[in-house]
Amino acid sequence: MDLALWIVAGLMAFVCLVGSAKMFLPRERMAALGASAQWVLEFSPGALRAIGAVELLAAVGLVLPAVLGIAPVLVPVTATGLVLLFVGALATRLRRGERATIAGDAIYLGLCLFLAWGRFGPAAFTA
Repeated sequence: MDLALWIVAGLMAFVCLVGSAKMFLPRERMAALGASAQWVLEFSPGALRAIGAVELLAAVGLVLPAVLGIAPVLVPVTATGLVLLFVGALATRLRRGERATIAGDAIYLGLCLFLAWGRFGPAAFTA
């Protein structure tokens, strides 16, 4: 169980790190990446930078506290925050009628739920 949770935490940290590119790329350039990226045009550049910053902090919060042994409770707290982020992503996809591209966000949501459940419950870090 512990190994599976570490793998999920690493995967989600990678996903969030890649997603944090929103802070640096212009939204027009991101929108040009394809139909699944058109949602960025509905958000201001400031909002996209904020979302990117949250994802960057999540990438750090999913791994670093446990690796360093400093406040490892932040790992499931971060996973819970990502659950909220992906619920918002799913809501945006549904509102825009992008049902074909919703699977990725739903999978990420499920992985974050698993990580939060596992680290709060059966495989919690002990002090």
